[in-house]
Amino acid sequence: MRSLASKSAVAAVSLLVAAASPAIAPPALAGQVMDDIRSTGEVICLVNSNSPGFSVPGSDGIYKGFNPEFCRMAAAAIFGDAEKADIRGIGFSDSMKTIVAGDAHMASRSITNTGTRDADPGMAFVVTTFFDGQGFMVPKSLGISRASQLEGATVCAEEGSTTLLNIADWFTDHGISYRVENIADKTARLQAFFGGKCDVMSSDFSALAADRLLAENPKDYTLLPDVISNEPLTIVARPDQELEAALFWAFQVMLWAEQFDITSETINEVVADLERQPKAVQRLFGRDSAMGDIAAKLGLHEDWAIEVVRQVGNYGEVFERTIGADTAMGIDRGGSPNRLWTEGGLLYAYPIR
Repeated sequence: MRSLASKSAVAAVSLLVAAASPAIAPPALAGQVMDDIRSTGEVICLVNSNSPGFSVPGSDGIYKGFNPEFCRMAAAAIFGDAEKADIRGIGFSDSMKTIVAGDAHMASRSITNTGTRDADPGMAFVVTTFFDGQGFMVPKSLGISRASQLEGATVCAEEGSTTLLNIADWFTDHGISYRVENIADKTARLQAFFGGKCDVMSSDFSALAADRLLAENPKDYTLLPDVISNEPLTIVARPDQELEAALFWAFQVMLWAEQFDITSETINEVVADLERQPKAVQRLFGRDSAMGDIAAKLGLHEDWAIEVVRQVGNYGEVFERTIGADTAMGIDRGGSPNRLWTEGGLLYAYPIR
């Protein structure tokens, strides 16, 4: 994660480039996107339209799952009300196009932070919420246990994603022949795979685990153990220093809350007895401390950090109730990079002070 100062420098350079090349839209100046959010009274946030565990619409049309929780995190921080997140399901390629076009404020879905994407002046990659990797799903009937056995396979993959590039790199590097069914629409892609048009489906492991649940009989399919790429799945926003800072620090609050074992159920008790808490917790949730200072500088709700934990929860709570070991997804954080750094993972909370 670059510092906010370096992001501002990149934005300034991008403006100069945009002036010389009218084909590239200049990024928004600091505060303009947040001004729009405040004026409309909602955060427009894009998620996957159907990814069990990560993002699915309920019978009431409201999206539930791991990724929509970070949309609500943003609304809780900005407005003090998580329900002021306008969460919209959208396809992968269209999500980035929508952000660049300025028709949404942020996206919380499976978008990998890559160098070329991060260099796009129309998007800001803010903070990684899930560390993933690309793999393969195959029917058990094929009797395949490793990706090295995929000689001559037909692979179903998503058009416009990093998946295709990773497949090409991996198969070429291993001297294995293959062909691709490049299908943009998820429903059509799953129909092709489950219908036998493809031998294998390739995507992020999290997406494959979710897609397997959509099969008529999920037990007929298995995920191979081979990991062929690094996929840091990151919140994407329209470039705006205030919005980027709000999202980044709201996420840090969720990490700190987990590290201090503060949950949505205990936050009221902690705040009621704040003077007896560790100094870091006092800064985290004190109006006259770091929380209040950040709120004033970014125009957030005065109790933004408290409301993030109260209405959304800490990172561990969100993980366990949406995709954890006791859910249909059954993802065990043990051994996963999606653990706090204190437990051997990659989630490292930045100091709020």
